[in-house]
Amino acid sequence: MNTEPIHQQTQGREMTNTQRQGSLICPHHRSLSTGPDRIRVVYSGFAPFRLLMCLVLLALAMPVHAQDAEETVKIKTRVVFLDALVKDKKTNAPVSNLSTDNFEVLDDGKPRNISYFTREGQARKPLAMVLIIDIRDDGAGRFLKRPEIIKAMESELSKLPPGDEVAIMAMDIGEDERRFWLIDFTNDRAKLASALARVQEMCERKDEAQPPDAQTDSTKSQTASNSDQINPNEVVETETIKGRNGAVLTRTTMKDGSVHLKRVNKDGDVTIELGEVYDMSAAVRDATRKAEQLRPNSQASIVWVSDGIAPIFFEDRDATEQILIRKNVIFNALTVELRTLFKFLMPIGKPLAGWMGLSLYGSAKHLAQRSGGEAVKVGRAKDYSAGLSRIIGNLTARYSLGFALAESEIDDGRMHSLEVRVQAKDEKGKKRKLLVSSRQGYYMSSAMPKEAATRAQ
Repeated sequence: MNTEPIHQQTQGREMTNTQRQGSLICPHHRSLSTGPDRIRVVYSGFAPFRLLMCLVLLALAMPVHAQDAEETVKIKTRVVFLDALVKDKKTNAPVSNLSTDNFEVLDDGKPRNISYFTREGQARKPLAMVLIIDIRDDGAGRFLKRPEIIKAMESELSKLPPGDEVAIMAMDIGEDERRFWLIDFTNDRAKLASALARVQEMCERKDEAQPPDAQTDSTKSQTASNSDQINPNEVVETETIKGRNGAVLTRTTMKDGSVHLKRVNKDGDVTIELGEVYDMSAAVRDATRKAEQLRPNSQASIVWVSDGIAPIFFEDRDATEQILIRKNVIFNALTVELRTLFKFLMPIGKPLAGWMGLSLYGSAKHLAQRSGGEAVKVGRAKDYSAGLSRIIGNLTARYSLGFALAESEIDDGRMHSLEVRVQAKDEKGKKRKLLVSSRQGYYMSSAMPKEAATRAQ
């Protein structure tokens, strides 16, 4: 699937003259058994160099209710909403003075009439931002031990408007597969500072089985640390994902949150299994679910903080991308520089990973581009503050666009490609060079008026 979904919303509206104002990863164990025309590769666990398995937009249904009135016109319509970030190509600064006339939205290459439009500073949904922090010592964890970086991140989060909230998850994609919801959605500066302080402490105490006071009371039951209360062998969900190249990935989620992955290639002669993992895909799914459950009326956004190495099967990455688009979640990446050793090993590991159907590096950037988010790379301690500030600023400086679907347009189950084009002139009348980021597709809602559904049948 070459196009990313955009956020689509089905709305039943009541309006009264009112208008609606986004390392070569090495397995811990490997066994090979050969037979006639068959190779079976079984992976169990992750080694320090990590063969970490990893990676999650249609828009959340966002009903808009007008004020009650005696005379009410009932309108049933399906609207596709999308957020667009427009930046000056030269300065990389957001452009905030555009109007509807500057925008063109193409749906599968055909222009759509823009029915809804708001810009920065006008009405927008509050942010529900999930910070997912990879605390591995050879990843972002090596920087997050430093108090000045934690303080810089704390300072940037404190600048969010009162209506925007943040939840924080820390995860260690290593042999222990630990993850902790440090705090649920809040805009309380003191609570966020306390959660980030625990991130620093966890990075400093990686040798312990579990960092002290790593979780709040409200989130302890959500982690695998409560193994005495959870049967880890109980299956919660099994998902079968068929890839574009014919390979089949089976993703089995257990009661304790861990995941078992099994991939069989197109010819059926190579099977790869990974057991008890908690990868990028699992983290994105959990974050998306939390935002949908706890903040359904907010714009969900994920900020993935890591070193960029997040191995993931291509089939799993495509499925995660679809989740982000269906659920209208904007994915962002704050990525630190790779260690020199991994830079050296990457050219060696990439061909092997390709044979296994894995993406080793760059999945975070891919998901950011597809969901309309931002991928920022940092190399120095002082860049953390600027990087996070850039992501937050770009989340709040977006235009909201929308177009209505006709009653005759029925859900065909596929993703429709979206493209946002912007044209504007500078004060001298010359065409401005602009960069546009937005979700690159959407899934049509199956909900429609009964009359249209009857005609479609």
